[in-house]
Amino acid sequence: MASEDVVGKTSATIANIAEEAKIASVGVKAPSRQTLLGICKSLVAGGVAGGVSRTAVAPLERMKILLQVQNPHAIKYNGTIQGLKYIWRTEGLRGMFKGNGTNCARIVPNSAVKFFSYEEASKGILWLYRQQPGNEDAELTPLLRLGAGACAGIIAMSATYPMDLVRGRLTVQTDKSPSQYRGIAHALTTVLREEGPRALYKGWLPSVIGVVPYVGLNFAVYESLKDHLVKTRPFGLVEDTELSVTTKLACGAVAGTIGQTVAYPLDVIRRRMQMGGWKNAASVVTGEGKSPLEYTGMIDAFRKTVRYEGFRALYKGLVPNSVKVVPSIAIAFVTYEVVKDVLKVEMRISE
Repeated sequence: MASEDVVGKTSATIANIAEEAKIASVGVKAPSRQTLLGICKSLVAGGVAGGVSRTAVAPLERMKILLQVQNPHAIKYNGTIQGLKYIWRTEGLRGMFKGNGTNCARIVPNSAVKFFSYEEASKGILWLYRQQPGNEDAELTPLLRLGAGACAGIIAMSATYPMDLVRGRLTVQTDKSPSQYRGIAHALTTVLREEGPRALYKGWLPSVIGVVPYVGLNFAVYESLKDHLVKTRPFGLVEDTELSVTTKLACGAVAGTIGQTVAYPLDVIRRRMQMGGWKNAASVVTGEGKSPLEYTGMIDAFRKTVRYEGFRALYKGLVPNSVKVVPSIAIAFVTYEVVKDVLKVEMRISE
């Protein structure tokens, strides 16, 4: 869901928390040249890591979206394996990665806005917290950082939301679609011309609402798992009250999966709302010649989805979404660290 953008999806949780803690500790001081270089390095490393990890799991991401939005009267995709085989047979290798270019193109602007929004949100939240009696000298706690991260994620998601909408449409269109978006710019201008500026933010509300259960559960489960492992020390996973990086990543994967599962219905509704009003929509949405279902709002989308397809429809695509969590986290984390090390070496050479 928008959870991808809100907290960097669990893929970058460990790395991001470390970076955000460093920034938070700077407080209101003007950033030094070294700090700015560190920010740029983190943005580049995060962008590359996000691009590599998203590309690696792009077939699963496309399969998830297709399952979420396909018309129930013309089923083409009956599950993850069958769906991937169908895409390979009908669209080939390129079909596996439809929409991935737009997804990757969102990373840098989204990360940049999130990064700087986080710093400002941290200052604002800390200022408000210090207004309470007895908190005059308080510093950012993990919970306050979580709130700042959620605020920054919502701002970043909102700033790049039109790209997410066209990414969803580019993902589901095929060569047999009645009309074709030729790329990001063409899709944006076409939606703006045919549906108006408000159409670029269809599904925005469920995206924002989904932040609360996703971020809250992600944080609560992650911290609870860490505390439990430190206390019980099962299978030798804990050394000197510290968890290994691998164990932290595993905790992040479990927390992220639970958070995404609870907030997942909002992601389904978001995608379906994004398809509304699409003239000459892809056949997977229209059901071969029929008009796509229109929704007057989020509540109407929930009501019609449950009425016509049952409660289970709110979890369509959950399997490929859950399967991609672990490889996405592992690839993103490893790539992030490798790129940061490479940039560190190059910066030393240039100096």
